[in-house]
Amino acid sequence: MLVSINKIKVNPGRREIESKDIKDLAKSISEIGLLNPITVAPDHTLIAGLHRLEAAKLLGWTEIECTVSDLSGLRAELAEIDENFMRVNLSPIEFGDLLLRRKEIYEELHPETKNGGDRKSEEIRIAKCKSDFQKPFIQDTAEKLGVHPVTVARQIQTAKNLTPEAKDIIRNSGTDITKTDALKLSRLEPPQQEEAATQLAAGEIRSVDEYKKPYSLGGKRYATFEESVADLKNPNKDATYTADTLLAGMDGFIDDFHHNFSWYSTPMCTVAYPQVNREQLEYIKKRFAGVVTEIDKLLHDIERSMNIDK
Repeated sequence: MLVSINKIKVNPGRREIESKDIKDLAKSISEIGLLNPITVAPDHTLIAGLHRLEAAKLLGWTEIECTVSDLSGLRAELAEIDENFMRVNLSPIEFGDLLLRRKEIYEELHPETKNGGDRKSEEIRIAKCKSDFQKPFIQDTAEKLGVHPVTVARQIQTAKNLTPEAKDIIRNSGTDITKTDALKLSRLEPPQQEEAATQLAAGEIRSVDEYKKPYSLGGKRYATFEESVADLKNPNKDATYTADTLLAGMDGFIDDFHHNFSWYSTPMCTVAYPQVNREQLEYIKKRFAGVVTEIDKLLHDIERSMNIDK
């Protein structure tokens, strides 16, 4: 149906529109028309199609074709978020914030999908017929985005761990940040996140890897790929560790540990928490304690060697 543009309401807090995208879209619409109507709720609140709406305004339209959906409230917001995911220019910060909000809405609409929820939620889940089974948030989102569930879980964890202050620094600076840097930033302590984000925003560092590293690697360069392979195969090459290469190796190991260990806090793993018995928990606690003991021993050996050299 045709709806007067001045009657369409846009909820606050939506993503800012890209003016270039609006101009390109307006040009396209002027040439071939509006191929897909925008979607509004019965009260004319916009659900999907903000860029199309703004393009129509730019063209001077007073009316626009709409699909009136019976979605309202949280379901309408969920549909709006899913449309925003289709934008190709979402930053990792924006993408993460949308994921967090989608998770919040999804689990409010489907409380039985929460992992580690209360008894009432569990009773709801058990009472539901298999034919009514609601997919967990991670699975549902992964299917909608066309990605692996691990990808969704990792991005959710990144978005949760990033402090609001670090997000604001990145967002307000207009700095482009990769998903990898967002992940590494989220693993820092809150004060370090803000400091690293400030350095990224100011261009003082090119990636989180450069943030306060107390070591440096020269980075030997090779003229050809064959030369690099020959160097790797050279049995006479001096492969003795230096302080820098030792620290870099340890730092890389710790990064890998954080990367792998964070997996056990994702919903795909936490769902099994209630099934662990006391004997199993005590066993794994001893295993972790052994790791801590070995780390302490290693650090003690390094520190003792430093004192001997002095």
